[in-house]
Amino acid sequence: MEEDLIVPTNIAYSSCILQGNIEQLRKRYKFLRTGNIGYSVLGKPIPYIRIGNGQKEVMYSASIHANEWITSVVLMKFVEDFAKAYETDGFIYGYSAREIFNNTSIYIVPMVNPDGVDLVTGVIRENTGVYNQFRDISLNFPNIPFPSGWKANFNGVDLNLQFPAGWENARAIKFAQGYTRPSPRDFVGYGPLTEPESLALYNFTLIHDFRLILAYHTQGEVIYWKYADYLPENSQEIGERFAEASGYTLDITPPESAFAGYKDWFIQEYNRPGYTIEAGLRRKSITYFTI
Repeated sequence: MEEDLIVPTNIAYSSCILQGNIEQLRKRYKFLRTGNIGYSVLGKPIPYIRIGNGQKEVMYSASIHANEWITSVVLMKFVEDFAKAYETDGFIYGYSAREIFNNTSIYIVPMVNPDGVDLVTGVIRENTGVYNQFRDISLNFPNIPFPSGWKANFNGVDLNLQFPAGWENARAIKFAQGYTRPSPRDFVGYGPLTEPESLALYNFTLIHDFRLILAYHTQGEVIYWKYADYLPENSQEIGERFAEASGYTLDITPPESAFAGYKDWFIQEYNRPGYTIEAGLRRKSITYFTI
C-alpha cells in the first residue's frame, strides 16, 4: 500500500532524509547491511547499503553532483523495491530477487556529496555561515545560478573531476573554460583525490572486487560507456543491453568531460565495465546488472 512506502518521491531530498530512510529500511528489512564509506568536508556521513551476500560484487553511486540529487531517490527506491521483492520471494524487473541476493552483493552509495545536496535542496539556510561560504564561491561565477546550479562539494571542487584518470587533461580543459579556482562546478581541485568525498569513493572501491560500476547522473537519457582506448570485455555489449532496456542512447563521453571521472578511473584501474547513467525521464530500470 502507498502509505507503507518509506522512500518519498514527491519532496526535495536531503542527507537527513536519506539517513532516516536508511534506518527505516534497515529496521523493516533486517537482511540489508549498511555502513559509511567516509565523511564529507562538513563531517556528514557518506552511507552505503549492501543488498545480497553473493561473491559477485557490483556498485552503484549517485549524487556525486549536488544538483543531480534526484539520482539518490532513484537508487533508494531501487533498494526499497528490491527489499520488498526479496521479502515476498518476488521478482525485481523480471529477475528473482532471492536468486540475485544469493549470488550477488550490490553496494549502493546513494549520496556521495551530502553537503552539496543539502545546499541545493534548501537544508542549509540562507544567512548562515556555511551558506555564506558556498555563496562567496558562487559570486565569482555569476553566470551559474545559485544555489540551483551548484554541483561541487563544500570546497568548490567538482568531485567527478577528482580521479587519477587523465586528471591533468581535465585540468587543462576546465582551466581553458575559466574554472581555475573553487567554483560551483567544473573546478578539478589542486590535485587528484584532494577531497574527502572522492577519496572515500576511491578507497571503498579499492577494498572491494567490483565487477561493474554504475555512476548515476542527470540528465540526457544517455549512457556513457568508454574511457580512452580501454575496451573491457563485454563492455559494449552490456552497454547495448542497458540501452535497449532503458530506451537511453549508448554513447562515448564528450571530449570536454572525458577525463578524471569515477567511471573513467574504474575502467582504467580494473579494465572492467563502468558506466555513467545520465538519467532523464523514468523508463524501464537498468539498475540491476552483474557479470
